[in-house]
Amino acid sequence: MARDLRNSRSGRLVRQLVALGTAAAATVAFTSFAQPASANDGAGDRSRAEHAVFVQTNDPGGNAVIAYRRAGDGSLTRLTTYATGGLGGTQTGAVVDPLASQGSLTYDGVHHLLFAVNAGSDTFTVFRVRGAELERLDVIGSRGHLPTSVSVSGEVVYVLNAGYDGAISGFRIRGGSHVVPIAESTRTLGLGNPATPFFLKSPSQVAVTPDRTAVIVATKVAGTLEVFPLNHQGLPSGSPVITASAAPVPFALVFDSAGRLLVTEASGGESSYVVNADGTLSIISSHVANGQTAGCWSVVAKGYVYVANSGSATITGYSEDASGHLALLNADGVTATTGAGPVDLAVSGDKYLYQLSTGSGVIDEFLVNNNGSLTRIGTLTGFPPDNGTGYEGIAAF
Repeated sequence: MARDLRNSRSGRLVRQLVALGTAAAATVAFTSFAQPASANDGAGDRSRAEHAVFVQTNDPGGNAVIAYRRAGDGSLTRLTTYATGGLGGTQTGAVVDPLASQGSLTYDGVHHLLFAVNAGSDTFTVFRVRGAELERLDVIGSRGHLPTSVSVSGEVVYVLNAGYDGAISGFRIRGGSHVVPIAESTRTLGLGNPATPFFLKSPSQVAVTPDRTAVIVATKVAGTLEVFPLNHQGLPSGSPVITASAAPVPFALVFDSAGRLLVTEASGGESSYVVNADGTLSIISSHVANGQTAGCWSVVAKGYVYVANSGSATITGYSEDASGHLALLNADGVTATTGAGPVDLAVSGDKYLYQLSTGSGVIDEFLVNNNGSLTRIGTLTGFPPDNGTGYEGIAAF
């Protein structure tokens, strides 16, 4: 498959997304933001927190994770900030999403670990999670350049390095918290990019299937979903099984409760697939369009799929039937509105949805209703609006 921006459909979309992002950045209102909380703020409450939300600062001068306690009504209280021991980073041309990826901050609910990429120092950090408290366990080399996404399934961990050709590398969790490399698990994507790629030409996410039989990567304007079958040792095949995306610019990868793959396309839609044992993908719903712009992040809650549309400042909700077919919750594609530049989202307790809207420097807080509708709880302020550098990555439990 050609990996060239001269491809007419992808090329036009790239130009549209870049133009839209530049215009959006120009209209963002820069507001004042609160000073970081000290290590002692809320110390008496942190150990009792049953639910938490974490946000990554992605600071090139020193990356960190901000911890928030989640109350029973879904509201968030900022507690403290934990240094990752690495550096944040950015990709060329990024407007409100400097890492241009999903999964830069990933929570592992099985082992109660939090993984944070340090794109500027080619490492990732492993934290132990106790309520809203974090303990830094290790800072590990990503075995490549510009790590932007981490996926965990069982004891298998895969990291996506977006620089140069792009590559995946495998790791394994030993003893519940010790993360070690899987020998000979690095595989190139052959994208032919420079060390710091243009944000639409880089790969967007790595995802390990729930049954740990494959690792999947989305490649944006290359327009492919690349599946590496895994053996019992967690080693990927020598080369991927490549499927053309149902629509241009596949970005976010999530799985439903049946293990089906749900793909968000930045061209404004969502598709669903069955992941077959041989690495091929069988389409179920092909690009259910939502009429929104630059939908690049997604999450599943209560059996519904929610997509953040950074160009439209909206969230689109989809229902899914028992066979994996998708349908819009709202005919106009707007389930909720957000602050400017919504990027990563996260779900806590399958009940509350948190949208990190970096263009306006807020977290939009929502209750997920049983019918899939979203009810706004509030808006958490206190971040510097993002102009292509800074905050990206949110995780919750």
